Amino acid sequence: MSAAKITGSDTFIRGADVPVEALEPGIRRQMLGYGTDLMMCRVLFDKGAEGSVHSHPHSQSIYIESGRFLITVDGKEQELGAGDSAFVTSNVMHGAVCLEEGVILDTFSPAREDFLGEGA
Repeated sequence: MSAAKITGSDTFIRGADVPVEALEPGIRRQMLGYGTDLMMCRVLFDKGAEGSVHSHPHSQSIYIESGRFLITVDGKEQELGAGDSAFVTSNVMHGAVCLEEGVILDTFSPAREDFLGEGA
């Protein structure tokens, strides 16, 4: 899918109206606001769930809304809790292990086309 096909989300999004999709075991995601250049997702983790180490061409800002996580970025690990954040530059390996049930807000630039269905 090309970036030109991303039409963007509604202007106002109510979290209660956004479907929650299962990803890996113990991890669920809500697609919040997005346009071609920016995307925000809410990711819910069960204790012990692992977001596997990976990379992508998008810059990513990670904000810990609740819980505790061991975040790995470029081989460095840091335990983060509510109110903490991490920044991941393009193509850098990163992942997360949930130490205490919680929620992460992930923001990507540009938008993650791979997260959107064909009708985006």
